[in-house]
Amino acid sequence: MNNPLKHCSLFLVGMMGVGKTTVGQELAQRLNYRFFDTDTLIERVAGMDIPQLFATQGEETFRQLETQILSQLSAQLRSVISTGGGIVLKPENWGYMRHGIVVWLDVPPEVLYDRLKTDDTRPLLKTENPLETLQTLCDRRQHLYAQADLQVNLTGAESPEQVADRVLTQLPRILKTDSVQN
Repeated sequence: MNNPLKHCSLFLVGMMGVGKTTVGQELAQRLNYRFFDTDTLIERVAGMDIPQLFATQGEETFRQLETQILSQLSAQLRSVISTGGGIVLKPENWGYMRHGIVVWLDVPPEVLYDRLKTDDTRPLLKTENPLETLQTLCDRRQHLYAQADLQVNLTGAESPEQVADRVLTQLPRILKTDSVQN
């Protein structure tokens, strides 16, 4: 396929459960790019899974590791980087992600809840009312996600392949020949 990105990396942002990892892997394969998942890299660096990290060292330590890893990944070209849902919270992270193109995968909170309600690995959803928590997180982060270069609105019924198709179809509309670095 003709790659309009000119080696520029893609950073996928959006709420937990939106499918950033699965879609990211699909995009990387189609673009012949490397794939990185910030959560997986955090677990490797920390030597523990994310729920353990939250439980033993807290969210702030997790966010610091997230920023450290993102700073290293931002120097990569020809990569698709799946980020954690809260990566948009720190302005510093936006500086790193602006080294590439930021794509927001946006799915309604009710769909996310249906996907996540049996997932016990999400520390931020270990609350009395996970749907309400998810809605609150979405509300708090929406204006941050909206800073992305491209927003892809999804119903949640699309396959990862269909989402990748949508991203690749919409990317040329936001690209300008002088805005993408070689």
